[in-house]
Amino acid sequence: METHNASSGSRVPWNKGKLTGQKPPLKLPEIWAIRTRLQMSANIRELALFNLAIDSKLRACDLTRLLVQDVCQGSHVGARAMVMQQKTQRPVQFEITEHTRLSIEAWIRVRKLTSIDYLFPSRLHASPHISTRQYARIVHRWIASIGLEDSAYGTHTMRRTKASLIYRRTKNLRAVQLLLGHSKLESTVRYLGIEVDDALEMAEQTEV
Repeated sequence: METHNASSGSRVPWNKGKLTGQKPPLKLPEIWAIRTRLQMSANIRELALFNLAIDSKLRACDLTRLLVQDVCQGSHVGARAMVMQQKTQRPVQFEITEHTRLSIEAWIRVRKLTSIDYLFPSRLHASPHISTRQYARIVHRWIASIGLEDSAYGTHTMRRTKASLIYRRTKNLRAVQLLLGHSKLESTVRYLGIEVDDALEMAEQTEV
């Protein structure tokens, strides 16, 4: 018993020295700063990954498992895509903007990917696609590259970014709920960091 207590007491908490809680979204100048750095360094893979992460608003587990055929219509990347979410088993649709389509098409050409390949294959033989842990490390590197404290951000930063921009522009909670694939409005409210009462009042005003 004493040995057990001693080992428990010496265990280091997983979040020691880390900032926990909701991860903030990126602001427009920060998005463009990261995008420009990736373009200047000719990092085709990460530029495609960054752009698609912003556009898709997908969780890391869904983003990293995308197949080429999930975003391509024939030999071209489509303007829209639909993906079945692993967490909720609900489909979610998203727009793929022109600069994202171009960056993905460039990556597919360079990597010579086929329709049944993973869009972001792993460089490690043990995994067919990049892992969520690898993706998290990449996100932290992006954040640090523009001088932000990377421990304050994470993969959910990428998921929240466009949703937050859309909400600030439209104040349409229902639309953002659909874009994020949330089954409950309350989940969207928490994700955006809005006061619940204010959010419900706005949602009622936008109902037709």
